[in-house]
Amino acid sequence: MIVRKLEELKGTDAEFKAAKGTWTSRRMLLARDKMGFSFHDTLIHAGTETYIHYANHLEAVYCVGGKGELQDLDNGVTYPLYDGVMYALNGHERHYLRAEEELRMICVFNPPLTGREDHDENGVYPLLTEED
Repeated sequence: MIVRKLEELKGTDAEFKAAKGTWTSRRMLLARDKMGFSFHDTLIHAGTETYIHYANHLEAVYCVGGKGELQDLDNGVTYPLYDGVMYALNGHERHYLRAEEELRMICVFNPPLTGREDHDENGVYPLLTEED
């Protein structure tokens, strides 16, 4: 059994801050935990916009706080984000994530992240393994 507390992850290498400063991810379960997915408590900082294209991963996201929007660049639809909204990127959709207020998002990735991933210039997380 794995039990982790958010307050114990803060300030450790499990708390990963994007190089562009738009988000902070507290990475609660990673590939090394051998669960088949990774699990994250992520803050999208107020007033930011992040271009994302998960070409190598599927992601499900549940908003538990804040206010923002998700703009799907593949279908042109913009979805409001607030506490209680979930979205799943099951088709590797290119999108913008915008935070009007700080968003708190609970995220699951498949394949699982190692904890070292950050978006590249194309909005993609590299497909890393524990050996990389």
